[in-house]
Amino acid sequence: MITDSEFARIVAYMKQNFGIELGQKRVLVGGRLENYLAKNGYANYNEFMAKVEAEPGGTAATDLVNVLTTNHTYFMRESAHFDFMKREALPWAKKYAGNSKDLRIWCGASSTGEEPYTLAMVVRDFFGFDHNGWDTRILATDISKRVLAHAVKGVYLGENIAPLPESWKKRFFKKISDEEYQVNDELKKEVIYRQFNLMNPLPFKRKFHIVFLRNVMIYFEDDTKHDLVNRIYDFMEPGGYLFIGTTESLDRNKVKFQYVQPSIYRK
Repeated sequence: MITDSEFARIVAYMKQNFGIELGQKRVLVGGRLENYLAKNGYANYNEFMAKVEAEPGGTAATDLVNVLTTNHTYFMRESAHFDFMKREALPWAKKYAGNSKDLRIWCGASSTGEEPYTLAMVVRDFFGFDHNGWDTRILATDISKRVLAHAVKGVYLGENIAPLPESWKKRFFKKISDEEYQVNDELKKEVIYRQFNLMNPLPFKRKFHIVFLRNVMIYFEDDTKHDLVNRIYDFMEPGGYLFIGTTESLDRNKVKFQYVQPSIYRK
C-alpha cells in the first residue's frame, strides 16, 4: 500500500518534471506502480523514487512515465475533427503554403500512433494527385518511448483499424497475420516520430499550420495548460488551427487563440 509521503513524492516529481497533476489519482498511481515495483525487485515506492531521482534519464525514470501516462487512443477518434480538417483547415493550409508546398502539422501527444497515422491518411486523401511536390510529413511527439516504439512499428489488430474507410485499409495497411495489420511504407514515410516533453522549451525552427494537442492537457493544472497553449501560439502561422480534445476546454481570457467552435481554436 502506498503511503501518504510516497504518494506525495511521486506527485511532486511528475508535476515538476512533466507538468502532470496526479494529486487526485492515488488509486491510479498505486495500482499501476504496485505490480511494476514487485516485478522489478523494489522494496517500496521510496526505493524506486530514489532511483528515479538519481538518474533522471535512466530506465526507472522512463518506466515511471510509461506506467503513469494513459495512452488510450484509436483510429478516427473524435472524427468530427477530421471532417473539419478536410472542410476548413486543409483547404486554408494548402492555399497558405502554396508557394513553398511545405505543409507543417504537429501531433503533440501521438501515443501509439493511431492519431498521427489518421492525420496522415486524411492529408493524403485530401491532396490526392496534387500531393506530388508537397512535403506533408507530420511531426508526432510523445513523452513515452514505449508508445513511440509501438507507433514506429505500426502494427495494429484488425479491430483497431475497423473504424477506417475500406479504401484506406486497402491502401495504407498490409495484413501480416490472421489478426494483425501493419502500416505500409507509404504511410510510415508521412510521419516523423520524436520523443518530446511538452514542459520543455519548444525547439521548432518553422511554424505550424495545424497542431493537434488532444487529450493530454487533462493532466495539467490550468496555469500549466494555458502557458503551454500560449507557447504553441507563438510557433504557429497566422490563421493556423489548434485542435484539443472534445472533453477539454480553454479559458478564452487566458489564451491568445481565437475560439472557432468547441475544441477548435485559431491563431
